[in-house]
Amino acid sequence: MKLSAILTSKFAVTVAVALAAVPAAAFAQKPPPPPGGKAPPPRGVQGQDLNESTISSAGAHRILGGVWVDNWFKLYINGSPLLEDSVSIRTERSFNAERFEFNADLPMTIAFEFRDFMENDTGLEYIGTRRQQMGDGGAIAQFHDAASGRFLAATGSDWRCLTVQSAPADRSCESDRKPDVSSASCAQTVTPAPANWMAPDFDDSSWPAATVHSAGDVSPKGGYDRITWNGSARLIWGQDLEMDNILYCRVTVGG
Repeated sequence: MKLSAILTSKFAVTVAVALAAVPAAAFAQKPPPPPGGKAPPPRGVQGQDLNESTISSAGAHRILGGVWVDNWFKLYINGSPLLEDSVSIRTERSFNAERFEFNADLPMTIAFEFRDFMENDTGLEYIGTRRQQMGDGGAIAQFHDAASGRFLAATGSDWRCLTVQSAPADRSCESDRKPDVSSASCAQTVTPAPANWMAPDFDDSSWPAATVHSAGDVSPKGGYDRITWNGSARLIWGQDLEMDNILYCRVTVGG
């Protein structure tokens, strides 16, 4: 046998022995590298599961809040804007949770603007693709005293929610090749809300009670499990998870 053949045979045996000593898990399939060799975005940027923040605000009580929404929210405390979702409403599938600390006085009026993603006023998403559909919403929030851990409030049927934009008028709009809000099936319903709807002294007694929805119906994801929810916290929305796209929800707690 030639020397080159002998060396090749010995090399093959050595490689086989080395491979046999490597755990099988080492050969688990790995995701391909990103296009252009660019590294994936670091945590802490748009689309992360959980965004944590400390907010400078006035008040005698330090409060810890937690929110998960499909897709976007803006929060007002005692009539003043406090926090906006860290992921833009223009982001499809912008599932994420927010955990934050702030100061406020009690009693405390909590007011949310909730929005589901929609490409236009028809309420549809993925328009013009095979995935064209009505999106569905859902929201859950809770508040605790940061120092003592005392539970203060959580979303539930005691909240009042006014749907200010609903669409499409008929589910058949989902199959329209060119859905347009001017057509009967794709029309929207808009309900004007008072400019001071988030204020503590606003009378919300005429607003409907929030509708509680199951986790099975909402399918919360992307940060929902990163927060330990109080046993009384419920997923809420309007009556229709798909047609109700923009809601104002509020409650007053504490004393």
